[in-house]
Amino acid sequence: MRNKKVPKASKRRLMIFGTLSCIVMAYALFNLITYSYRMKKLSDKQASLTTELKTLKEKEGNLKNEIQKLKDPDYLARYARENYLYTKSGEYVIKVDEEKKEVKKEENNNIFGEYKYIIIIGSIILILMILYILKTLKKEPKKQKKNKIQTKRV
Repeated sequence: MRNKKVPKASKRRLMIFGTLSCIVMAYALFNLITYSYRMKKLSDKQASLTTELKTLKEKEGNLKNEIQKLKDPDYLARYARENYLYTKSGEYVIKVDEEKKEVKKEENNNIFGEYKYIIIIGSIILILMILYILKTLKKEPKKQKKNKIQTKRV
């Protein structure tokens, strides 16, 4: 193989455009990842909202039934005795609480909370690209030195 001498201007131009193209690709990859993350998050939110809509429609139906039942005087009297501790003469009321405790998760208001994994992956890719560029820069001078030594011996 013939060793062609590559001018410094070409190397410099290649390094500049190579670095710029790596930055553009990293930016495009970052945007792609954030877009797909947002789409996933929105689809999850849509699914949860549709289930919430179903439960609310069921509650609406139950409340309409309850309204119809409350129009009946016998049901109304029994409801008042059960829920508001009204009694007939000679009755005793023993109330047992069976409330369910619900714990809600608080949303993390941290700016980096939802993009934590994207930032970590992007940082790793950027560091690997920088290390690769530095590695290629260090290898080129060694090759030139070897070529100079071989030409002097001949």
